[in-house]
Amino acid sequence: MYASKGINQVILTIDKINLTKEGKLTPSKNIILVFGLLVVLCAASFVTSISVGSSSIGFFDVVEILLGNEANPIAYRIIIDFRLPRTVLAMLVGIGLATAGCAMQALFRNPLADPYILGVSSGASVGAALVILLGIASMQNIISAAFFSALVTAYVVYRIGRHSVYSLLLAGVAMASFLSGITSLLIYLAGKDMHQVVFWIMGGFWTANWLKVKIALFPVLFGTALIIYNSWNLNAILLGEEYAVSVGVDVDHLRKIIIACSALLTSAAVAVSGVIGFVGLIIPHAMRLIVGEDHRVLIPSAILCAAIFMPAVDVIARTVTSGELPVGIITALLGAPFFIYLLRRGRY
Repeated sequence: MYASKGINQVILTIDKINLTKEGKLTPSKNIILVFGLLVVLCAASFVTSISVGSSSIGFFDVVEILLGNEANPIAYRIIIDFRLPRTVLAMLVGIGLATAGCAMQALFRNPLADPYILGVSSGASVGAALVILLGIASMQNIISAAFFSALVTAYVVYRIGRHSVYSLLLAGVAMASFLSGITSLLIYLAGKDMHQVVFWIMGGFWTANWLKVKIALFPVLFGTALIIYNSWNLNAILLGEEYAVSVGVDVDHLRKIIIACSALLTSAAVAVSGVIGFVGLIIPHAMRLIVGEDHRVLIPSAILCAAIFMPAVDVIARTVTSGELPVGIITALLGAPFFIYLLRRGRY
């Protein structure tokens, strides 16, 4: 797996990255243009997501409400209490998954690594399913159980496979399979409550509120900031642990930080939205094709792209049918063709 064509291409292209600690990042005009475009699209996605809904509220009315105009109390409540927290939560979840995906792909030096590779999503699913099965499925209980069980899963996987990335990968796959079996058993035992577990696992933002935003805000901001801080170290470790050590990187310490931050980001995202797949895969890949392998550029661009992508997908989920599709279904339908496209191009 690690000797795949994709890894070789990553190693061949990473040599353009400045790996001297004294060197400063000097983005090219193209990179600046890309970031400018991403910022504009991010603002457009944000406003569009807030503007779309069952209630007809004009674009300019939305802008006035966001600026504090309370002339229309009903529209103000719809925007501030329902649409705005949903959009903000979608952005936070997208940012968390995309950042964790960038970090995992660098740590494992594997283009197929994603935020769920440590079994975090399976652990969160077990916690949520157990709470629902026990009949104590309040929002706070589901979030707490999913978050706690996800973190415990990541810790157990790390303790089992901490000696190397190979062991981590195998431990994550084994733990994910084991916990998926437990989740299936709990779904079977849930009986009439089975639909609650299934809908939670599919992932979505239909229950978004300001409490969920507050729960996700600190883990996402903290974990993202730490990973961005270590972006130069991710560049080094992408060339191999031996090379990273030779340029002064404490590989064991870095591995702990990246795994802890990725687990925190993924656990927070899964706890408030359910399991939304492919985001941590397709966003890093898409931006890598545009801005290159340097994580000092890649991670911020992936953050902006995720902040565009997730609200846009949520709008599709809200409008494509008379009801509402789970967001996880949309991301799966978009993600699989994207990887088929990459395979046909011979990228991996």
